[in-house]
Amino acid sequence: MPAYVVATVTISDPEKFAAYGAAIKGLAEEFGGASVVKGAVAEILEGDVDPNERVVVTRFPDAESARAYLTSDRYQHGKDLREGAADARIRLLID
Repeated sequence: MPAYVVATVTISDPEKFAAYGAAIKGLAEEFGGASVVKGAVAEILEGDVDPNERVVVTRFPDAESARAYLTSDRYQHGKDLREGAADARIRLLID
């Protein structure tokens, strides 16, 4: 059953965050992932949300593939590069 990795990210250091993006570019696809949506919040409809927050949703064929992506050595290296560049919250949703 499909699974989704949903990330909400507030970037504090764009240059450093770009290194993270470069490090994981194309990685989700190696685990069967496909981008569903990626971008800045267009409008806050309800709740306390940082207006500079970005949202990324990636669809995977199953939860195991999503977890394998997030625990891969390459993702972990990217995550280390992201440290101090952004506040990221990552969630797994299973359809």
